[in-house]
Amino acid sequence: MNLAAHELLETSEALRTKAAEIEEHGLFANHCSDQRLKGILSKHQQQMITSYQQGINLIQGKGAQLTHSTPNFHTQNTNPNAHHQVTMSAPMANTQTLSDQTIATLALNTHKSGSVMGMQWANECVDPQLRMYHVNGANLCQEMAYEIWSWMNQNGYYQPPTFNTTQTTQMMGMFQPMETMNNMGMINMPGQQTGIQGQMQ
Repeated sequence: MNLAAHELLETSEALRTKAAEIEEHGLFANHCSDQRLKGILSKHQQQMITSYQQGINLIQGKGAQLTHSTPNFHTQNTNPNAHHQVTMSAPMANTQTLSDQTIATLALNTHKSGSVMGMQWANECVDPQLRMYHVNGANLCQEMAYEIWSWMNQNGYYQPPTFNTTQTTQMMGMFQPMETMNNMGMINMPGQQTGIQGQMQ
């Protein structure tokens, strides 16, 4: 593989980051008490290990063939409108252990950042396989972030604020569809019928 210098630098940064996050997730899994969270963290670690090995094979020319990966969310009983919010404890500057809430927050932020950086690295690559590698990494990160968020949501650690019905209706009604051109170059107004049937009425 004949990579441009910036592609190799971007991918080296991605692999260095993945290596650190593999260790980070192992530490998190060993220190959390909730068994479901532990299972999520361990699964994410395995997914990152697979991605790390794939990246090594790719840049070393060992025949990694990449295709687009479709995200597959695994959530249980998420409710964005839930109002059960756990009160956060004050942070402890000299703590020797991390709470499950802190571990989940750190893992969530890791995956959110990974999704953003993965797309940034992809945009800097011209090699199609390397580009797809970073796009898949970004997709994997946003999937893992959603899975962590679902655990936090279920446990009352992350409840997104919502608007009331009136505010929601107002927000959704702010935007209007565009006028479009039909086959004859005529402008169709939103909701207007097109074609012969529309002309006859």
